[in-house]
Amino acid sequence: MPLVVLCGLPDSGRSRRADELRRALKAEGRPVTVVRDADVLGPGGPAALAEAYSDPTREKELRAALKASVERGLGPRAVVLLDSLNYIKGFRYELYCLARAARTPLCLLHCLKPRQRAPGPREDGRPQAGAAAGSWRPKAAGPEHPREDRESPAEGSEEGPGSLASRLQGSPSSKALFREERGGVGVAGPRAAEDLVPEPPEPGSPEPDPGFPPELLEALAQRFEAPDSRNRWDRPLFTVLGPEEPLPLAQIWAALFESQVPAPHQATQSQPLSSTNFLHQLDQVTSQVLAALMEAQKTAVPGDLLALPGTTERLLFTRPLSMAELSRLRRQFISYTKMHPNKENLPQLANMFLQYLGQSLH
Repeated sequence: MPLVVLCGLPDSGRSRRADELRRALKAEGRPVTVVRDADVLGPGGPAALAEAYSDPTREKELRAALKASVERGLGPRAVVLLDSLNYIKGFRYELYCLARAARTPLCLLHCLKPRQRAPGPREDGRPQAGAAAGSWRPKAAGPEHPREDRESPAEGSEEGPGSLASRLQGSPSSKALFREERGGVGVAGPRAAEDLVPEPPEPGSPEPDPGFPPELLEALAQRFEAPDSRNRWDRPLFTVLGPEEPLPLAQIWAALFESQVPAPHQATQSQPLSSTNFLHQLDQVTSQVLAALMEAQKTAVPGDLLALPGTTERLLFTRPLSMAELSRLRRQFISYTKMHPNKENLPQLANMFLQYLGQSLH
């Protein structure tokens, strides 16, 4: 099933977003598996997490464990949410290849921390009462209320000029209602923060990202590789700013359950299994052809067509061939053939090798 990669610094509210998306998916009857750093680090708490990101070797082991957990979670039913920093684009590319090999959709949710602003007449430095809430369906048509204190979305985001919003708690949230209104409208206009109903935290929900030392936060921010929707492994990309920005649930739903599954390519496909004696026969046949060729060219003159035992093809003899040159061509032929094993080619290996020699020598 689909994979959602959450990306953001430790103080961006990423874990709260992951829990919000998990609740919304469960409300639609979708089983969800959340993979977090704490799941693979074991006991130790925030100190162990900060230590892991302070040591390059331990951080590499942590990423490998996260990737293995995601690979195990990609099954036929569950949606996998990867809640981690995911700030290295090379690691996001590995996750993209993992999803493509599993033939499942992927989307990226980038969580940004809003800039610090001085408290004004309407701002006292605390979050608004209506923190993040969203719906799988667009909001019903009505008067729009501009938000004066809203930050613009980050560049590269695939969100529109506004975000979807409706009351999540106390309102029907079903796929039927979502399908009823999703056809014509993709993104609703901006709206006031007072239109949102605060949702109480669910018991057992994860706490915000643990505190990191200031010097570690600064180091992570400096080496953070922001996602870019122009990269195929970073799209579809959804960016949310601060706790007041509602999740674009309708677009996420379309990306996960209505988009076309990317076709796997050779880099993400396992090589076909060969028979147990394929390589042995390949080595034996090519050795016999070389031995017969070295013997036949002792009495041959340029222009002769050499007929070798076990083959129906003929090799045009133009010059004497050294064993070193023939051995190099034999290694090349074996390297290519073992990457594309086929039991049906076993009787034709000698002819295939002779054809390869004829094309490579002339």
